[in-house]
Amino acid sequence: MKATEMLNQVKNLLGVELSEEVKLEQMKLDNGTVLEAEAFEKDNEVFIVTEDEKVPVPSGEYSLEDGKILVVEEGIISDIKEMEEEVEEEEATSEEELKEEVYASKDEVSELKAIIEDLKAKLELKDQETAEEIGLAMTTMLSEQEKVEEAVKEELSKPAADPIKHNPEGETKKQNHLYAQKRNLSTRDRVLQKIANF
Repeated sequence: MKATEMLNQVKNLLGVELSEEVKLEQMKLDNGTVLEAEAFEKDNEVFIVTEDEKVPVPSGEYSLEDGKILVVEEGIISDIKEMEEEVEEEEATSEEELKEEVYASKDEVSELKAIIEDLKAKLELKDQETAEEIGLAMTTMLSEQEKVEEAVKEELSKPAADPIKHNPEGETKKQNHLYAQKRNLSTRDRVLQKIANF
């Protein structure tokens, strides 16, 4: 049974006419989310419409399809602005920031140039030192590689070791001991024999 049918049955049993349903306005955001409110005015509650329920809109600014900006604080509309106002405010703040920007003086620029030149000189010295270190490391590696090659050549020039021969004396003969082969079989022996030969 649907909710509306149940509501109608309750109305009939009580004999009471319930007040008319409140009509709610709906608006869509830029991303297609449907919002619902009694009226899209300041101090009205606003909800996100989902399939199952209505969820209060979280605090923040939301752009509507018609180009307005909806400002919400804790599920209540605090303001509705036009999109152009916000763009103009952003442009005004960026112009103010540009006006406030401070340019460096000639003394500061010359100090910076001196620092840069000093850093360049230090880097060149470090580059030369690292190049020398790399050269030394390469020569030591090459000399060690030559030593290893000589050791390998010496090892290969030596005669092979005597081959290992098999020791025939180490073999042992297997001894099979068969006990009581000709005795009479008991019932247990016959059952175990049948199981083993099964």
